Amino acid sequence: MYYYRFLPSIQAMTFDLDDTLYDNVPVIRRLENKMLDWMHLNHPISALRPDEWWKQLKASLAQSSPELVHDVTQWRYENVMQGLILLGYAAHDARNAAEDAINEMFYWRNQIDVPEETHQVLTLLSRKIPLVAITNGNVDPEKIGLGHYFQRILKAGPDGFSKPYPDLFVKAQRDLGLPSSHILHVGDHLRTDVYGAKMNGFGACWLNDRRKNMRTAHAAMLLPDLEIHQLQSLLHLL
Repeated sequence: MYYYRFLPSIQAMTFDLDDTLYDNVPVIRRLENKMLDWMHLNHPISALRPDEWWKQLKASLAQSSPELVHDVTQWRYENVMQGLILLGYAAHDARNAAEDAINEMFYWRNQIDVPEETHQVLTLLSRKIPLVAITNGNVDPEKIGLGHYFQRILKAGPDGFSKPYPDLFVKAQRDLGLPSSHILHVGDHLRTDVYGAKMNGFGACWLNDRRKNMRTAHAAMLLPDLEIHQLQSLLHLL
């Protein structure tokens, strides 16, 4: 554990989810492969365009509707629907297909093995202070066994713009009813989590479990208040 600044007393914590409480990289890799298989099986016309075409369409949708980047579920829905329309589907059929695709996506999105260490740490922390989850993703903490640890779960899209925008941090602070300086945000990302937390008055704890070098990390914008290499270290703060 490395301290970069003095921390006021910690009266609550907010947590990022993906890549902080579990490894999200293999989850997304598997999800994308399963979704590709599902699309080709259920809507064979989708295979007429390569994966790069779908990625370019996704990027163009974000350019024309920038708000989509703050809601990854809606962004995927629009990508499937608009892609199938471009390939010849009627709008009604494309909407139905996109809804089915989202249901399939959610199944694979929530196939996550949460490490036992995460459960142990959250169990002990939640007995001492209130915890809130704030995520840019669309995982369902209830379905992966994490929901009961948190007083509230805030998601980009339904609850506002994604981190590092203020929306989720502001709502978390209001829900907790504490000064932001006494809330420690824990996350793996130097921009969305560390920068977002500091810009909104929170304490920032960088979970650097991949042992990155902050001097060369491209997302580094502000120093965190502290850096840890495993979640277990949080227990020493209380």
